[in-house]
Amino acid sequence: MRAGVWSGAAIGATAGAASLSLCSAAAAAVPGGVAIDGASLPFLWALPFVGMLLSIALFPLLANRFWHHHYGKVALVWALAFLVPFALTYGPGLTAHEVVHTALLEYIPFIILLFALFTVSGGILVVGNIHGSPATNTAILAFGTVIASLIGTTGASMVLIRPLLRANDNRRYNVHTVVFFIFLVSNIGGSLTPLGDPPLFLGFLKGVSFFWTTTHLFHDTVVVAGILLTVFYLLDRYFYAKETQPLRDPTPDTERVSVRGLQNIPLLAGIIGAILLSALWKPGISFQVYGTSVELQWVLRDVLLLAIAVLSLLITPKLVRERNGFDWEPILEVAKLFAAIFLTIIPVIAILRAGSAGAFAPLVDLVTGDAGEPVNVWYFWLTGGLSSFLDNAPTYLVFFNLAGGNAATLMGPLAVTLEAISAGAVFMGAMTYIGNAPNFMVLSIARHRGVKMPSFFGYMAWSCLFLLPCFALLTYLYFL
Repeated sequence: MRAGVWSGAAIGATAGAASLSLCSAAAAAVPGGVAIDGASLPFLWALPFVGMLLSIALFPLLANRFWHHHYGKVALVWALAFLVPFALTYGPGLTAHEVVHTALLEYIPFIILLFALFTVSGGILVVGNIHGSPATNTAILAFGTVIASLIGTTGASMVLIRPLLRANDNRRYNVHTVVFFIFLVSNIGGSLTPLGDPPLFLGFLKGVSFFWTTTHLFHDTVVVAGILLTVFYLLDRYFYAKETQPLRDPTPDTERVSVRGLQNIPLLAGIIGAILLSALWKPGISFQVYGTSVELQWVLRDVLLLAIAVLSLLITPKLVRERNGFDWEPILEVAKLFAAIFLTIIPVIAILRAGSAGAFAPLVDLVTGDAGEPVNVWYFWLTGGLSSFLDNAPTYLVFFNLAGGNAATLMGPLAVTLEAISAGAVFMGAMTYIGNAPNFMVLSIARHRGVKMPSFFGYMAWSCLFLLPCFALLTYLYFL
């Protein structure tokens, strides 16, 4: 933990110093309409971003101990690998503008929302022991799938994984229960609102309407979740019938099943209200910060989210969070890693905006038909394929911009393309342990509770067997 805090402080101090020096150089004037010319950027500018994502994908597998203690330093190295050469090449003014623009409009709102959801959901504790029958397990998974779009996949996973494990702690065959939990609660269930999964909130920040995913991904989600819940119930019945004798005595029913920390439920509604307020209230008041326009409703939204998180900490008994195993490390890790991701993705987005004139022309050609129309099949599978091994939030952002980056157009004439990008990013994050942050959290908790979870490639065998047919069906139904 000390190493993590130190690395966080190092990132904060270095980034702060860099930002101050850049902003002081740019403070005199930031020309209106300042933007990077993506067509002039070579592919080399994408290397820090690629290096950052590969570090996230490979270090936990190949050097887990090193990564656990030094991921903040790795993130800092990749961030500086972009910032320093870019400032030297294009000047501190343009660099400051891009950093401030990304921080104020994307990174800070993104982290504040995750922080609020993480804090409030961490104050909700399900106590008591439930008998893990096939019907009960399926009901828990179905409930988690539904609430994941309301409190986020991370929040739903942290609230429900421990009760699910307690419900099945005397069963010999329980690996499949955790695997399908990751499929449904940690990923697929978060597809219906910007609160559900980080990629969709990035789309919201880019201008996608709050309920757009609710209406356009509802049928995709029902198809996939319906199939997986049915398959899980049948599979769990099969394994339940094979149980000859309990692995151990079940957890004693020392208290009836109940929920502690109910005072956090209205706070979750408050989070939803703050997001909706920022989407519906348009006072027409904005502030200019180094060439970036920040609207009043966005500032109010972030202030409200922070206030809700602080209120949750004040009104939730410490014992509830302790019994929930609540600590700050997961959100600290997300904050550090995404600081580097949002910085290093700046030139990547600029190149993508250049379209066929940029260094990513072959990728543009792959997802573009002969008449210039988007090839939705490729958008779905490429977004999903990369989201399986890299983080799905920046992957969504890459393909969102590859499709033009205009929210109005993507919600209108290119609605199927945005549906393909959104579904690929959210659904296929379930393909590996590293596709989405809750996956690894659930894995860690399950192993700590004694569940013999499959290896990285063992889990992929499960996901390929049960998820790929679902995604093939989606392709046939909606994206061909």
